[in-house]
Amino acid sequence: MLEHSTDHRGAAHGQRGMAVSSQPLASAAGLEILREGGTAVDAAIAMNAMLAVTEPYMCGPGGDLFALVWAPQERRLWGLNASGRSAGGRTLAQLRALLAPETVIPIRGAHCVTTPGAVDGWCTLHARFGRLPLPRVLGAAIAAAREGYEVAPVTARGWAQALVEIKADVAVRPYLTAFNALFAPEGRAPAAGVRPRNGELADTFELIASEGREGFYRGELAQRLVAATREAGGALQLQDLAGEHARWVSPLATSYRGYEVHALPPNGQGACVLQMLNLLSAGAPPTNRQDAAWWHWFIEAKKLAFADRARYYADPDFSQLPVTQLLTDAYTRSRAALIDPARAAPDFPPGLLPGSDTTYFAVADAEGMLVSAIQSIFNPFGSALVVPGGGFALQSRGAGFALDPAHPNAYAPGKRPFHTIIPGFVTRAGVPRLAFGCIGADMQPQGQVQVLANLFDFGCDVQQAGALPRLRHVGGAQPNGEHAPSVVWYEPQMPSVVLEGLASRGHVLREITPEMGNFVGGYQGILYDPASRTFSGGSDPRFDGLALGC
Repeated sequence: MLEHSTDHRGAAHGQRGMAVSSQPLASAAGLEILREGGTAVDAAIAMNAMLAVTEPYMCGPGGDLFALVWAPQERRLWGLNASGRSAGGRTLAQLRALLAPETVIPIRGAHCVTTPGAVDGWCTLHARFGRLPLPRVLGAAIAAAREGYEVAPVTARGWAQALVEIKADVAVRPYLTAFNALFAPEGRAPAAGVRPRNGELADTFELIASEGREGFYRGELAQRLVAATREAGGALQLQDLAGEHARWVSPLATSYRGYEVHALPPNGQGACVLQMLNLLSAGAPPTNRQDAAWWHWFIEAKKLAFADRARYYADPDFSQLPVTQLLTDAYTRSRAALIDPARAAPDFPPGLLPGSDTTYFAVADAEGMLVSAIQSIFNPFGSALVVPGGGFALQSRGAGFALDPAHPNAYAPGKRPFHTIIPGFVTRAGVPRLAFGCIGADMQPQGQVQVLANLFDFGCDVQQAGALPRLRHVGGAQPNGEHAPSVVWYEPQMPSVVLEGLASRGHVLREITPEMGNFVGGYQGILYDPASRTFSGGSDPRFDGLALGC
């Protein structure tokens, strides 16, 4: 029996295509592209651009992009890593001297800015899988930015909270005038129902539509981007922008309940999902969502996987990473043996081996192409540095680096930082079944695993899987060198029998309050039924989003 959910919507259905996102306008833009004969990749780019307009504190051309694409003609899953690198001209020693006595990179200002990879990702995806021209693909986003769009209720609250955080950050004060002119022109966030405009972002999209990646990474816009960061104390140069930012990579995979679950390799945290699923397969009680024993095992599996994440996940161009070893059966058994079914562990060390704001969207087309994509500028409004005339904020992904030179994720010039954003994908016997994702930094692996368990263990449909109450474990070592105490945060709708069982095992529990916002992230998913050749879509009721089928 499934517990109560406040969501009364059913899953959306479609035979020729499906688009799901956290914004109705983005889902509508994707569906319109599908109806005009565009591919799922065309629709995904259109949706991402619209999300950059309607959720500017979550994503945009100043951020990075990761994607998984099922190509039906090739019967192959492609992985794309479009994450930018640190400045090539600044060393770790120089950065440490600038930041002293701080031991972590701040989440705002120029020192956390890395090269944006999203636009290169769009152009790389479009070159391989696109059908419609970029001006048409970006047309709806350009129109919404220039003519205005209606702000949705959850978006209004998130925007307002982001402004509170930014105004409280001392490091941002020198740049607030430019930031406020773009994102708070009346001194506050737009209220729900207000129709803001962003003509500068429309200009940027028109430049990309006409000139592709060259229009963004070279020329006048690139010069303004570099100048803005260097004036704020950063080190990006034009040659940093001109380099490669999007790369095709081979996805990782593991088996769970007869399905193959896929994730991108580091520098992202996708392997965490696979490690947690392996640990669940190794010993989690196969019961129901209201059994505290299952939730206890889930939390302990998360602690184990995140201990390895903090120690081993980094840019593979700079370190030899033991990812395949982390996913072996033998390693999983050795780690699962550390879980006490009756007691919570305060923390786990990483295993011994030889030698975190974001938006997610998914789309499927009539030919069977599915895209699972996630795009982010990290924390709300990223670094809070805006590109003059560009209409967007630059990401703060550099804050994910460690400053310890011995750490695999230590800052280095021209290096990709540890990333939290991870698209998800599931196949069965070589047939695509699910494109899905969850936002929320450290919540992303936890959210993905809870959604997969809801689908494949507890009998939920694609909408219920994301609507039921979730919990989030916080604590342990982080990839940037920080450490936090262990706390399990839960939504108020979580059954009391689960909470009582977790408390009896020694877990520290805290209830999520409305002031905390969407602390358990947001989910979107498209499920494919190969028997009927139809799609069903689910969109998290915690956000303004929508699943639309045709």
